[in-house]
Amino acid sequence: MSTSVTLITGGSGGLGQALCHSLCGVGPIGIHVHSNIERGEESLRLLKAAGTESTLFTADLRDSKSVKKMFDDLLMKWQRLDLLINSAGVIDDHLYATLNEAAWDHVLDINLTGVFYCLREAGRIMKTQGGGHIVNVASQSAFTGRIGQAAYTASKRGLIALTHSAAREWGAYGIQVNAVLPGLLETSMSASLTPAQKEKIVNENLLKRPSTLPEVSGFIRHLAQMKHVSGQIFNLDSRIY
Repeated sequence: MSTSVTLITGGSGGLGQALCHSLCGVGPIGIHVHSNIERGEESLRLLKAAGTESTLFTADLRDSKSVKKMFDDLLMKWQRLDLLINSAGVIDDHLYATLNEAAWDHVLDINLTGVFYCLREAGRIMKTQGGGHIVNVASQSAFTGRIGQAAYTASKRGLIALTHSAAREWGAYGIQVNAVLPGLLETSMSASLTPAQKEKIVNENLLKRPSTLPEVSGFIRHLAQMKHVSGQIFNLDSRIY
């Protein structure tokens, strides 16, 4: 992996920044951001300070043309893509009685349709070059469901299906597609949870502790180096679903 090219979507988020730190030294890294340019530039400075070549790419994952331009720009700069990590995601919790179409569409458009756009572009590049690895960041909610998370759980369940489908379709081309379930992480996304909600999730863990950003990002780095694994869903905390 010493010369591999990586693209991290959601590079301005907590997990995205942790991934940038973990992947320092493996090769050039593209950092995707949408509106939070300032946080993306933090990730960029972190990588450059560590001697890792990196570039910021802006794209609206809800727009297929914007996504295509991002991948075209990356290909023009580095001529290949070896690892795509789809870590961008949003949460917008509502009970069914208050879940409107705008909230539903916002979550599905980014968490599911946006990943589909990225998969399609990455697949196009990786098929041509003879292989690559895609890691999708899903959630345990995809299997358990949670009150108030209809849109989020639906998007993450769909992401599991996309992972399996792409892995089957592209295995013959040497393309690996896997997903990880990170568990509860201290990020801006989990900041919307109440202390009671966080405590409940932690108590569901057999080990009574949540996941950490270094553990999750370190696992993804390790997974990206494995050459014989595809179509798998990796649960990274101690909950059983």
